[in-house]
Amino acid sequence: MAELDVLLKPEECVMLFVDFQAGLGFGVESMPRQVVVNNAVALARTCAAFSVPAVMSTSASRVYSGPVLPSLQEALPSLKAFERKNMNVWEDESARNAVLSTHRRRLIVAGFLTEACVSFPVLSALKDGFEVFVVADACGGLTAAGHELALRRMEQAGARLTSWIQVLLEFQRDWTRRETYEAARAIVVANGGGYGMGLAYAREMIHPT
Repeated sequence: MAELDVLLKPEECVMLFVDFQAGLGFGVESMPRQVVVNNAVALARTCAAFSVPAVMSTSASRVYSGPVLPSLQEALPSLKAFERKNMNVWEDESARNAVLSTHRRRLIVAGFLTEACVSFPVLSALKDGFEVFVVADACGGLTAAGHELALRRMEQAGARLTSWIQVLLEFQRDWTRRETYEAARAIVVANGGGYGMGLAYAREMIHPT
């Protein structure tokens, strides 16, 4: 297999969205819930814009956690979540096989909750030889301390920490890449806060002479 670039490329990656469900989101206190959800939606839209295969999981959807958050499902409307019984999605054969079937060894992970349903599959995938990137600002933990300690443990095990905007910018690399420019720009404008405001301003107000 060819050596991987140090920067992420869409054609080398697969994304795993873990348990973005309201019942678990109620417990998120590591950062404002709406911020985590905004970032997760931006990551899902990035996945769609760059044609990166994705796997989504849910747990206890009928008895406690509920379905996938509507905003996230809207970003990936054709993606059906794998419902599982245990905390570690990597121990669910169907979900794990869905990742393996992509034949991609760079796994990008986001989800609820950082301390368990995110960190468990990350640690397991690392053991199985995957290069794992955890989108830290698209993960929600029960507490700020618990979230940070889980991130630290994953990083010590070999995971790489990143953010949703860095994933998008690594995929895009160059704003002259026209085939993905409009989609990438739209995600930044909608979900990127001040950076998105700046892109919108530039289009509306700055005109070349």
